[in-house]
Amino acid sequence: MPVTVRFASEVDAALLHDLAAATFALACPPGTSQASIDEFVNTTLSETSFAGYLADTSRDLLIVEVDGAPAGYTMLVSGETSDPDVAAVLTAHPTIELSKVYVLATSHGAGVGAALMGATVDAARQRGAAGVWLGVNQFNPRANRFYEKHGFAVVGHKTFLLGGRYEEDFVRELVL
Repeated sequence: MPVTVRFASEVDAALLHDLAAATFALACPPGTSQASIDEFVNTTLSETSFAGYLADTSRDLLIVEVDGAPAGYTMLVSGETSDPDVAAVLTAHPTIELSKVYVLATSHGAGVGAALMGATVDAARQRGAAGVWLGVNQFNPRANRFYEKHGFAVVGHKTFLLGGRYEEDFVRELVL
């Protein structure tokens, strides 16, 4: 099963939305309503939103494929964070946010996420980042194990608004 990672292009907006629709719920905390998930996917992860992300020169989106079929994606956002809770705990500058990391459930445990993470960290280095940070829900043990395995240490906490409810996320940082 060949695994490849490529940079997304402007023609990938619909594909990225479809991946987001299939994977976003996997990262949500227990008890998140389907209505909240759908709202987030239909706004923040809509095809129109992805078209905007792809046009933004401060962002890199990568797609991982298994046997030529899309299996997940990441999004990097260059620049220092405006979130004061995050800014207070980051140690490496310049920094880049790993805003989205999603892999289809059928590809979990097969090395697909590791290949995607490796290529994404390489892309962050190419952007000149000294560190990569991300927010991850505290009640997502699978994701937290994955990030720990890839060197992302918990350095603080931040909130994330989902469906009108604030969730408590870990802030994790990887110093490059």
